[in-house]
Amino acid sequence: MHTAFLMGNEAIAMGALAAGVNLVCGYPGTPSTEVLETVAKNRGDSVYVEWSVNEKTAMEVAAGTSYAGARALVTMKQMGLNVASDPLMCLEYIGVKGGLVVLVADDPGPISSQTEQDTRSFASFSKVPVFDPSTAQEAYDMMREAFAFSEEYHTPVFLRPTTRVSHGYASIRVLDAEEYETHTPDGFVRDPARWVIFPRLSFASHRKIEERNAALSDVLSDYAPNRIESGDPACRKGIATGGISWTYVMEAREKLGKCRVLKVATPFPFPEKKAVEFLSGLDEVLCVEELDPVIERALIYICGKYGLSVRILGKQTGHIPLSGENTRDSVAAAVASFLDVPLPAVSEAAPPPLPVRPPVLCAGCPHRASFYAVKQAMKGRKTIFCGDIGCYTLGNAMPLDMVDTCLCMGAGLGIAQGIRHLEADRTCFAFVGDSTFFASALPGVVNAVYNQAEFTLVVLDNSTTAMTGHQPHPGTGRTMMGDVVEKVSIENVLRGIGVTEVVTVDPLDHARAVEAVRGIADLPGVKAVIFRSPCIALSKSQGCLAVDTAKCIGCKKCIREIGCPALSISGGKAVIDPAQCTGCGLCAQLCPVHAMEVSSRA
Repeated sequence: MHTAFLMGNEAIAMGALAAGVNLVCGYPGTPSTEVLETVAKNRGDSVYVEWSVNEKTAMEVAAGTSYAGARALVTMKQMGLNVASDPLMCLEYIGVKGGLVVLVADDPGPISSQTEQDTRSFASFSKVPVFDPSTAQEAYDMMREAFAFSEEYHTPVFLRPTTRVSHGYASIRVLDAEEYETHTPDGFVRDPARWVIFPRLSFASHRKIEERNAALSDVLSDYAPNRIESGDPACRKGIATGGISWTYVMEAREKLGKCRVLKVATPFPFPEKKAVEFLSGLDEVLCVEELDPVIERALIYICGKYGLSVRILGKQTGHIPLSGENTRDSVAAAVASFLDVPLPAVSEAAPPPLPVRPPVLCAGCPHRASFYAVKQAMKGRKTIFCGDIGCYTLGNAMPLDMVDTCLCMGAGLGIAQGIRHLEADRTCFAFVGDSTFFASALPGVVNAVYNQAEFTLVVLDNSTTAMTGHQPHPGTGRTMMGDVVEKVSIENVLRGIGVTEVVTVDPLDHARAVEAVRGIADLPGVKAVIFRSPCIALSKSQGCLAVDTAKCIGCKKCIREIGCPALSISGGKAVIDPAQCTGCGLCAQLCPVHAMEVSSRA
């Protein structure tokens, strides 16, 4: 064993490798992405790793691996769990053979997500046990324990870190490579009575699952991370907490008074006996947690079940915010108020506020050119531009203002169809990225062709999964195993589905891009424009441009029209920042006096 300084996600990955994982698959999504990438960097020859086309497929691949007796890890963020829920709900009824851990990274805030949904609540809904780590060390240890737990009780198991656990760094104790477990699968054994789900099997399994989870509540009451931190015997107030909030509570406790603390590491099944022990002798309990009031509701239930006269406070009573992240300071304030003690004075000066940095498409991003081409082509028309999840969601920002709706991955296709069915005079567009096209857009295209919809699909193909860190996908011709494979052609897929009008164009060739959109938008039925240009983070810079101040008339068209962060105004003239400019040339194509010219970098 040795000590390593690791990000929480790296610790989770190393824990899976130490547990003898055989297969890791998933779909990228912040804050979970680094788990699979770390496995790929450190795996041995016996570990298979892949970015699946979406989370549902990943869950099914992992299920097959488990049926064959292997250990499998599936990675995703909380939004991805929605996509994976269909096979997961059924898999809980079927059960597993090899250990199967579902890593779901939740995102309180939310920092980079559409929702603040809580996987602890999903665990209760799906009846799947959940481990909730508070630190990187605990995440590492819990990963190994979750595999053993999964195999012992024949159930998939959630490991649910949140953003601050996933992305925080710590020095943790990890096993040496020679200490790793070796897990050799015994192969799939044909047994239709076990592996083929039917209503009768589901009925019997449901009863067994309920009985198992009731028994697990007692088992988990003895699980070491579910523990009580003793406090001042005279204090009749306690705090119940879990996840990253536990670290904030323990820090506040050192300064504000050592009341009793219950740490809940397995929110479902809830460690009921441990909770009863904690509640004994208390008058009030403050529940400190993020997202849903999971611990709070469980303690209220336990008080009613056992006739305990303890007042439970938390989110439902307004003592803890209902949404957003907890912080060290917010928890300290809540604990001080609960214990009725003053907060210690802060001696050091408060740091200055951070500058506001709104998200923006990168300088040279081809998506900017794509949106602008469509905007120019449709100027004066009654339109709707249905967006999607990814870098290109930033097309909503001014001055582009090209995202009218954004719901979830792939939803823009269905939304465009629905609006067009009701408003026949509106020209409808649906934008989707190349990775998302494979992940979730295909059913929408099939639905549109089959139901004779009328809209234009715009595929923004920048040859990567850019928003989450440039992971490969079926259109890139690379896999996470390092193989070079045949690219899946978006054009061929669309034509195979039945989209007969498909045009591919470079969005950085502005005139041709506008012409392509105008030429296809009024055609009947479903048609597609593929804007293909690599992400600027992958392609080499084409140099940079500079402004000929003698030619520049200060019209600000380059500023007003495209909003590139490399462009600004100084002394009434346009200025190009050479540190940001990539030489894409879009501004030069728009300038009415041709004031932009190629310049060498300093």
